[in-house]
Amino acid sequence: MKRISILFVCMGNICRSPLAQGIFSHLIDEAGFADRFEVDSAGTGGWHEGEHPDRRSVATARAHGVDISRQRARQIRRKDFGNFDLILAMDRSNIAELQRMSEGAANIRLFGDFALETGEDIPDPYYSGVDEFELVYARLFAGCKKLLEALGTDSASRSGKISSVR
Repeated sequence: MKRISILFVCMGNICRSPLAQGIFSHLIDEAGFADRFEVDSAGTGGWHEGEHPDRRSVATARAHGVDISRQRARQIRRKDFGNFDLILAMDRSNIAELQRMSEGAANIRLFGDFALETGEDIPDPYYSGVDEFELVYARLFAGCKKLLEALGTDSASRSGKISSVR
């Protein structure tokens, strides 16, 4: 069975996308589906390349039993558009930047549309307090849980749920 590859993307890859990567990785590990997925995260900008996630993201994840402390920020690369089945952007500005960078890749989706089915942007908590990180965690957890429910079964890829993103 082909592994489903998912790339979570935010602006700097230190707040939202590392949280999403950590949450989804934790959920697939708990479900025994780690062999079915490849999960990564990236930023549209390279300002934090090589850095660990924001300390508030690390602390928020840790409070929920998720360890993201070993992740390192990276900027999205052109080859990512062809290497990942699904690229989930945290907000519309990330979508616009990804579309500009990819020249029409069909695998780019808004996390709030694809995972949450609400159409919402996941707000950037970088300039906010710890409470905002907690709210972001809650939205990402809800979306990652729905995403796993949708893609975590053998029938998900056969039903066309993922084939439409490639």
